[in-house]
Amino acid sequence: MLTAVLSSPLMAAPEVDIAEVRTLVLQKNLAALKSLGTDILPLMVQMYTTSNKAQKADIAETFYKLGWKSPEAKQALMSDIQTKDQNLRVQVQWALGRVSGDPDVVDVLLDRMRNDDNPLFRDKAACALAYDQIHLTEKEKLRLYEGLISALSDPKLDVRMIALLALNIHTGQTRGFSANSSPTQRDAAIRQWQKWLDEYRSR
Repeated sequence: MLTAVLSSPLMAAPEVDIAEVRTLVLQKNLAALKSLGTDILPLMVQMYTTSNKAQKADIAETFYKLGWKSPEAKQALMSDIQTKDQNLRVQVQWALGRVSGDPDVVDVLLDRMRNDDNPLFRDKAACALAYDQIHLTEKEKLRLYEGLISALSDPKLDVRMIALLALNIHTGQTRGFSANSSPTQRDAAIRQWQKWLDEYRSR
């Protein structure tokens, strides 16, 4: 009798379709999406790859808010890491660290922070590095810190400033570095950061 009850169609979990997920994403109904669980991630990736730029930005924002790891979502987002669409690019940069802790996510954001032609995208990449790498372990953060400390030597003032800000957010320190100081003063402070990095690495 118990077997019959458990196998009854009335007891089966409802199957979620892509139309329902799309509606919930457009409604920004995060609570309902979370209640459906991580099984919706493949559907969201499918939606992302077939949507226009505005819709992609909404889906990327939802990936960000859910904070669930997804290799497929990372791959889809990576395809738009250099899009010229401002809203989509920003949402992609913010979402990447919320769907993956892979080294190439840190690497691509460090590259955009230092080398993007648009100062806005450089700044938003630094924000993503400062706040959104939620899946990194303490050991995995070493790659992030190495990249940020390296960026303190960047010839662009804004890059030095945002790299220091990201480091300060992560560590609560500046090690005496000022982006506006003389090259000699900056080099001395960077040596202090390198010393800190060596100590962090040894731990």
